[in-house]
Amino acid sequence: MISTRQLRYFVEIADSGSFSAAAERLFVAQSALSRQIKELEVQLQTALFERTARQPRLTAAGEAFYPRARNLLSELLKASEMATQVGKGELGTLRLSHSSTVPMSGHLLQGISTWLERCPGVSMDIVKLSSEAQLEEIADGRLEVGVLRLPVLRQREGVRVVPLYSEPLWLAVPPNHPLARSNTPVELEQLKDEAFISIPHPQRGGLSYLSAELCMRAGFFPKAARVMSRKTTQLQLIQAGFGIALLPKSMQDIAPANVHFLPLADPDCLSTVALACAQTPSALVEQFCQTLRECL
Repeated sequence: MISTRQLRYFVEIADSGSFSAAAERLFVAQSALSRQIKELEVQLQTALFERTARQPRLTAAGEAFYPRARNLLSELLKASEMATQVGKGELGTLRLSHSSTVPMSGHLLQGISTWLERCPGVSMDIVKLSSEAQLEEIADGRLEVGVLRLPVLRQREGVRVVPLYSEPLWLAVPPNHPLARSNTPVELEQLKDEAFISIPHPQRGGLSYLSAELCMRAGFFPKAARVMSRKTTQLQLIQAGFGIALLPKSMQDIAPANVHFLPLADPDCLSTVALACAQTPSALVEQFCQTLRECL
């Protein structure tokens, strides 16, 4: 099989015009250079150079072989550089997913922007998935990074989940709700007769579980509204008057203007956003996670 060394030696001789000059540039003995070219000609079953008294000249076969050999070396160099850049996290596409209750806004978007500025050779593909689906996709290698809300009911082997930041939960109510005109923080006990448009799902964790846990600490289990959702559509349901919800303060960034957000009196009503990735992430993923932790 033709080696890259033989290709490099052949191209160098053709470029320099002599075996001695090529040997000097390549820092090899001329005899070793001549031996490699002879082996190359044996493999190709044709002469590539006409050995003359003054300097070697390419044969017709050598003329045909030369541009392709040079292109092969050029492509090999590009492939090597690309592999090195990908290995260092300087090149590639990062696949990221976020839960519907982790809006792409504020500091999260700033963190993504900062990472992209630091790594001009990379790009990002963002999708929206539930917390459990994110862990499954990461475990199966179809996703690199997940941004989700705790708690997660089922951990996946080989997936690392690390808390990223916490933010207060606020009460979201429709525009015609009596509390919409309130100027004071809301006590959870005030909500025992309210209809919640999101309650825990038996196979999913996240925000609905946390909300129910907080309500139970206040002495009641949230009453289900007639229409429910655990996705971003719950903002539209609240706007339409179907019920209320405890939502992260950051969801104000994407909420309709007439959905009212009210602070809760209990300062311990906090929701934690976590970062999920493989236990042994690539350099690209590690760099992104580090940047996100710095920004958040």
